[in-house]
Amino acid sequence: MSEQTTSAPTVEDYLDPLALPELQADASKELHTFEASPAHQEKLGFPGELVDDWHDVAINKMGDLLTKYRGFRVFLDSCVKCGACTDKCHYFMGTGDPKNMPVARQDLLRSVYRRYFTTAGKYVPKLVGARDLTEDVLGEWYNYFHQCSQCRRCSVYCPYGIDTAEISMAAREILDTVGKGQKYCNEIIGKVYDVGNNLGFPTPALKATLESFEEDLEEETGLEIKLPIDVKGADILLVTPSADFVAEPHIDGLLGYAKVFHATGASWTLSSVASEAGNFGMFIGSYENMRKISLRIRQAALELGVKRIVFGECGHAWRVAYSFLNTLAGPFDFLDPRYTSPMHICEYTWDLIEKGELKFDKSRNDKYRLTFHDSCNVARATRMGDKPGGQFEIPRNILKATCNHFYDMAEDTIKEGTVCCGGGGGLLTDDLMDLRVKGASPRMTALQNVQKEHGVTHMAAICAICKSQFAKVMPKYGFEMDNILSVHQLVSNAILLEGAKDPEDDDDDDDWIPPTPPPRPPRGSAA
Repeated sequence: MSEQTTSAPTVEDYLDPLALPELQADASKELHTFEASPAHQEKLGFPGELVDDWHDVAINKMGDLLTKYRGFRVFLDSCVKCGACTDKCHYFMGTGDPKNMPVARQDLLRSVYRRYFTTAGKYVPKLVGARDLTEDVLGEWYNYFHQCSQCRRCSVYCPYGIDTAEISMAAREILDTVGKGQKYCNEIIGKVYDVGNNLGFPTPALKATLESFEEDLEEETGLEIKLPIDVKGADILLVTPSADFVAEPHIDGLLGYAKVFHATGASWTLSSVASEAGNFGMFIGSYENMRKISLRIRQAALELGVKRIVFGECGHAWRVAYSFLNTLAGPFDFLDPRYTSPMHICEYTWDLIEKGELKFDKSRNDKYRLTFHDSCNVARATRMGDKPGGQFEIPRNILKATCNHFYDMAEDTIKEGTVCCGGGGGLLTDDLMDLRVKGASPRMTALQNVQKEHGVTHMAAICAICKSQFAKVMPKYGFEMDNILSVHQLVSNAILLEGAKDPEDDDDDDDWIPPTPPPRPPRGSAA
């Protein structure tokens, strides 16, 4: 393998976003995300610490999952080690650790399954790669199954359709069941139960924040644009990630939703009961916790008497809404018969654009040269609109309707084959920052390439986790924290509202010059 260049790449010297790394055995072995405290565990119905009979509990739980989820057994039985998935994981590409190959990570659990649940594994374990479940193996599960963002890119290329995300979810559920859960995910789920959202943002603070946003909107537009909350009888319940209330660029996306609703006179409301679209129960593989979180949305919809439910920009929230919500919290037969399934805010906005009900001045976004990051859960687990591929085309159509300068990244890094942001699946925690930076390297390399080719300055996304992740890791690759944008932030900038005052000229960024990206850290090295 040729050595990586040590000088800044030129236009003629593109880096391969999907380059194979140099193998480094056990490079990520010591990456250990913080474990949940007893309080975090018990709030979710799990034991507070590793139980004395953890071995039997783990094997019994695996057996329970094999009985409950037929696909789990199929995925464990059907792998033929063809190698199609080996180079498809961004964490493998970033770390070079062979155990981050999807097939190798699966085998950490598959080998134990074979030992206890197959005839060959019980009698000739070495012959079939079966091994006993030991405390060292349990620790290996904990470390490596928290180096999977459940993005499912490997599944796209698997000829048998093995879903590595399902195996990771099962492993995490077994770990929780024996008392070895992850602090980040479990603490967040507890906050949802206590307060209603991932950030632990109390209702009085939420209401005060929304009022301040209304003041900002009035100052900007001269119009009374409302962000209503807990309004009974509203037509639309907007369920959005709590990041939309507290940080950029999420806030600007929320203001974009409000402007869209205002432009058409829509009757809508947020809810203090369901002030969170995200559902981290999916990341830990717990059906019970997924359901409990989802039932808040049903409760809010019933209490407020809404007719339809619209989800904001959040990747895994849309996956849960699209794929699981009716099973978890349905049926939603009390909604308007035309809208018994949840709608994505991008579907809502694009429908209005197609009908000619929204008008834009695209020149207001001329300081941006944009590309778009397809978020994994949206790209590979959902759809939008009434046509296949709508989840790819609708966000891009919105960007093209609101911006003059849009350019896609390399085809093998977008849409169904999109590479992960590197922070999804419950890994958006600072104790895994090294992993997050390395896992982002394929996407950042693709972004550097489109920057060189088309002068792209900013990237838009429709996932709260992606936006938070990129804001942290982009500076490692020669970009600024604010080079990541919300799709509805661009809508907000360009939308023409009747009676609004002209936006003030903002020349601060007009002469912004994209930085020359530094060389990407060699795959498998410290970033």
